Amino acid sequence: MSSTAVTWIVIGVIIVLVLWIITIYNGLVAMRQRVNQAFSDIDVQTKQRHDLIPNLVETVKGYAGHERGTLEAVVQARNAAVAAQSGGVAAQAAAENFQELQSQLSDIENKIAAARRFFNNAVQEYNTGIQQFPAVLLAGPLGFTPRDFFDVGVEERKVLDQAPQVKF
Repeated sequence: MSSTAVTWIVIGVIIVLVLWIITIYNGLVAMRQRVNQAFSDIDVQTKQRHDLIPNLVETVKGYAGHERGTLEAVVQARNAAVAAQSGGVAAQAAAENFQELQSQLSDIENKIAAARRFFNNAVQEYNTGIQQFPAVLLAGPLGFTPRDFFDVGVEERKVLDQAPQVKF
């Protein structure tokens, strides 16, 4: 073979090698981004839950106060032998509002669980990707380190096992 042909073969091999490295690197970056996005999704869902719970508590407080007022009105009406029908519409509206907030909370809890599962799946794919050959040859030197699965931890798990304290 002539030296020109050997030169072109060497250049071709180098180009293929560089394209192969770029492809591996881009795949690792994409997996790392999926992990980061999945973790952010968990943050978004927990923020929504954090914002919803005080509304739920306030609705229950209002409903309880209304029920107390209605009960007192019924007792007074009964004592006065007058039928009391006021408050029925407001009580129904409060109950519907409470049910709607309760439904939203349940929906958010389901979304949080799904986001955690998605995150753990993304972490599994990423960790596998950086440990497989030939990506393992590039992952470490390029700063791709394993990520931990979502775990609430021992102390947080103790808190989650207890019922939340709600004060009226």
